[in-house]
Order: sequence, then structure tokens, then C-alpha cells
Amino acid sequence: MSSRRAASRRGEKAEAATTKPPMRDALVAAAFQLFLERGYEQTTVDDIVALAGVGRRSFFRYFPSKEDVVFPDHERCLADMTAFLASGGEEEDPVQRVCDAARLVLRMYAENPTFSVQRYRLTKKVPGLRAYELSVVWRYERALAEYLRRRFAGRRDGTLQADVVAAAVVAAHNNALRSWLRSDGQGDASAAVDHALGHVQAAFGHSPAAPAGGRPEEDVVVIVSRRGAPLWRVVQEIESALGNG
Repeated sequence: MSSRRAASRRGEKAEAATTKPPMRDALVAAAFQLFLERGYEQTTVDDIVALAGVGRRSFFRYFPSKEDVVFPDHERCLADMTAFLASGGEEEDPVQRVCDAARLVLRMYAENPTFSVQRYRLTKKVPGLRAYELSVVWRYERALAEYLRRRFAGRRDGTLQADVVAAAVVAAHNNALRSWLRSDGQGDASAAVDHALGHVQAAFGHSPAAPAGGRPEEDVVVIVSRRGAPLWRVVQEIESALGNG
């Protein structure tokens, strides 16, 4: 009988452990509750850990600073983006690939629209968080540019092209994302981002690779015709040479 009770208690503890939110999530939830109630500047790490019911050591195990708790998923997303870019094949259009990589960032925001909107509002109010966010965006852009520099190696102005395309992808993605956040997360964020990135792909996608130091190679057809040949015969010879005859 006692063994059954012990097993029952162990089962109850296991169930409680599975229903209790992970400590990292609990810290983020506590932090944002306090940010909304007191304000970001008025909330300390001690306040956050007290509400979450953990010690300071637990906080810094997950977040190097108070700023990092505002952006808890960016490191994971950046790692996912880098891995996604590295796994692409050489046959893929590089512009398409970086556009798809940017959609990973959107997916992170769309997983929890309420939290994303709260963070957007908070970031707008706190200059320090805005600066932190810009540094995060720059890291995303750098990851895209590094991938494109490798893919554009050997092109004339390949490095310049890579940096321009990476900046365009980030600008298009952020324009659509912020419009969605300003609407309190209403509407189809994916459609808005697809529309914005479509402009980037239309401008830069599927461009032929140019040989180093020169322009893309072009096919040249030379037609030799008898002097005085009728025009229809010349046209027929041209069509035949081009494979349209």
C-alpha cells in the first residue's frame, strides 16, 4: 500500500514539474509583468528574481543583463538562421535563400504575437533598448551578408552586391514586421513580409554570375550572307541560327 502511495506522489511531482513553466520562461514573464507595471528603468534584476521566486544566480545563468531578458529568443534565432544559410546548396538562388532566412525571424515574432507587441511598445519607450535592438538587427544583417559574400565571390563588385542585398532584405523584412507590430499583431504577417521581400527578389534575384573582373558572358551570333540576297532570306538565316526556324 505504501509503495502505491509513494508511486502516486512521484507521479504528482512529475506532473507538477511538467506543468510548471521552465525557469527561463518564468523569468521572462516576471520581467515583462514588472516592466508593464513599473516601467523598465524602475525594475531591477532583484525585482525580477523575487517575483519569479529564484535567485540572482539563476537569472544570470540565462541572461547576461536586464536588456537580454527583453530579447530572449534572438540568440537562438540567429543560430537557426546561420545554420539554415550554411545548409543551402550552390544550385539555389542566393537571394531567395537570404529571403527565406529572414522569414525565420518573422516566425519567431509570430510564435507569440502578444509578447512581440509588448516588446515593440517597450522598445519604443526606452532608448537603451532601441540601441540594443539595432545591434541585434545588425548581427542578422551581417550573417546574411557573410553568406552572400561567399556566394558572390568572383563577381565584379561581389562584396558590394552582398552588402546591398543583405541591407535590402533586412529593410524590407523590418518594414513589414513593424507595420504588423503597430497593428497590435493583427492581420497576416507572413503575407506582408512576403510582399516586402518580393521587391527584393524582383530587384536582385536570379541575376547571372559574372566572371571575375568582367560582365556576364553573352552569346554572339554572326551571320554571313551573300551580297544582294533578298531580305527574307537574311531573316530566314538569322532565325535558323537562333534556333527559331
